[in-house]
Amino acid sequence: MSEVMTLRDHLEELRKRLLLIVIFVVIAMITAFIFRDGILNFLLEPGFSQLDEKPIATEVLETVSVTFKVTLMVAFVVSTPMLLYQLIMFASPGLTVREKVYLFLFLPAVIIAFVTGMAFAYYVLFPPAFNFLFNFGSENINAEIRISSYINVLLSLMFWMGIIFQIPLILFGLARLGVVTPRVLGRFRRFAILLAFVAAAIITPTFDPVNQTLVAVPIVVLYEFGIVLARLGQFLRKRSSRDREQKGILRTVCTKLKFW
Repeated sequence: MSEVMTLRDHLEELRKRLLLIVIFVVIAMITAFIFRDGILNFLLEPGFSQLDEKPIATEVLETVSVTFKVTLMVAFVVSTPMLLYQLIMFASPGLTVREKVYLFLFLPAVIIAFVTGMAFAYYVLFPPAFNFLFNFGSENINAEIRISSYINVLLSLMFWMGIIFQIPLILFGLARLGVVTPRVLGRFRRFAILLAFVAAAIITPTFDPVNQTLVAVPIVVLYEFGIVLARLGQFLRKRSSRDREQKGILRTVCTKLKFW
């Protein structure tokens, strides 16, 4: 009976935390919708700040759908810390003190890395890429950019750069778990550089080498930084292993002393 009550308590706690997440997301969506004009102007800034042009809408519902998409994006970004925090708090009763410390240190690092990647795409990568695309073939073609196309490219670029900036943390976590070692990552460096340029060719909306290099070089730098963090993760893993061995020896000695 106690096991059933325990399970019921866990389900009730999960329900409450999911309800908190839903409420937070709804509030974030409403707030983003209220400030939709300012958010749209902010997103249009890196592309149209130096132009006299404005994006166009060629469908009746295009502006509405773009506004809804931007609202969802902002709500997702703002709600992610809340979502991760609630998941950690739900799982915390089954975690050790050290695991809780790692998670609460890891959470801000993940958020900061993701926001940094989005900022890199917004401030560094997208403006020259958009300028190249807008002026390409301008001698023969009068370019008019659809708002939906513009927002899709910008949001996609910001999202994937946010994911790419997680590379150092992922390598740290894998090394901490013993899945990879810094030596293996160092040997894989050549392939990592090749994959960085392949990923840049896929992510970058342009096909010119300059903008692709703007994406590939940070990926390589992040990989190198990830190797440094992997060394730290390996060190922490070895120290944790030594601590467990020492505790095991101490426990054995205490048991023998009690026996005698």
